[in-house]
Amino acid sequence: MPRLARIDWPHHGIPDVPPKTTLAEYKARIKALRAAMARRGLQAVVIYGDREHAANLHWLTGYDPRFEEALLILTRDQAILLAGNEGLSYTAISPLVQVDDVKAGLCASFSLPSQPRQGRTLADWLDETVPKGPIGTIGWKWFTAAEVPDPATALDLPAFIADPLRARATKVENVTDLMMDPGRGLRTRVVAAGIARLEFANHMAAAALRRMVFAFKDGMSDFAAYEAAHVGGLPLGCHPTFATGTTPGLAGPSGKVLKKGEPASFNICHWGANICRAGWLAHGPDDLPEAARDYLEVFAGQYVAAMSRWCAMMVPGLHGGAVWSEMRNALPFATFGVTLNPGHLIGLDEWLSSPIAEGSTVALASGMAMQMDVIPSHPTYGSTRMEDGYVIADADLQQDLARSFPNVALRCAARARFMRDVIGMDVPETLLPLADTCGIVAPWLFDPAQVIVL
Repeated sequence: MPRLARIDWPHHGIPDVPPKTTLAEYKARIKALRAAMARRGLQAVVIYGDREHAANLHWLTGYDPRFEEALLILTRDQAILLAGNEGLSYTAISPLVQVDDVKAGLCASFSLPSQPRQGRTLADWLDETVPKGPIGTIGWKWFTAAEVPDPATALDLPAFIADPLRARATKVENVTDLMMDPGRGLRTRVVAAGIARLEFANHMAAAALRRMVFAFKDGMSDFAAYEAAHVGGLPLGCHPTFATGTTPGLAGPSGKVLKKGEPASFNICHWGANICRAGWLAHGPDDLPEAARDYLEVFAGQYVAAMSRWCAMMVPGLHGGAVWSEMRNALPFATFGVTLNPGHLIGLDEWLSSPIAEGSTVALASGMAMQMDVIPSHPTYGSTRMEDGYVIADADLQQDLARSFPNVALRCAARARFMRDVIGMDVPETLLPLADTCGIVAPWLFDPAQVIVL
């Protein structure tokens, strides 16, 4: 039966800054995409990126557009990265550009409005690089037959890029699934070095959220609350959120004052990590509206029990559809109102894709970086949240991690023990918790040392 216990939030040490992605890793990624391209019978793949949708391009090259758009044209024997006026010099951050495996070129049409438009046009570049045969495009999403008449040819690129591509190639199809499909996408599995990078991002986000929560005071502004997080400087994976009262959940800090007796939700998100919590600005149930005073018993406590079951199911081979069904049973929609997938993959983008969907036959697999992102909502109880990052890892991957990054492996094991021994959650050996906040739900945000245990 869920109850409250007063505990110290765990601190398992500060990770070392993880190694950057190596040239060898980037070369292997380009090689893997070329192999996937060949299997589809494509002569080229064009990868689009902009400030909001940079993950595929960044994963392949180490370059992300800072203000502009960019395009990587990958054929069987060459790779050209097109950037705008301000992005061109920044392409040097890519190890592939540094060794000339990827050539960088100026396409001023990718620049901001009113900037100079000198040099070769996009049409010039496409004439020079794009083969006439079938090509694929990679943006940030692909489509189903329920959405569009022909998913294969529904491109998620700006028309000024899509139109000239269609005019030059015999066929242009959306192949974003090659990168992001949860069952077979190139970006949907991580190795030991990837786990180390994810853990560092989770630590930075979790430590900031902890500082913020323990600074909460009745009457402080949400600006002051967010300032107390001392966010460390890693790139943000999505907008900061901070919503109180009736403010919509995705809103950010706006100057509102934290008031006792109101619900609140908030997050800190970096590339590879999104740490989010929700609860009540209160010291205990007496501070809540009368109708919500059984929040712990009928809502937040039941949610923590359901998240224990979620953890127990994070084992290789289990179909995502089974997780969906179990979460629907554990969190009845009439009370908990969960509308999105109960968990998804995370990468440089906060939501990569998800093997967990109604009827999904995609099997959970070793190397999947899973976000425990199960979002309940109720008009009386508000919400609760235990959103952190995990990696599903079989024995081989765990051995690789212990050999290459022993301290990361030790911290993950310590977090799992805390979740089992202190919180009482059912954490299998195959699940690696990446953040010190894993397992923590503090329903009364003005007294966060009170934590739900099973």
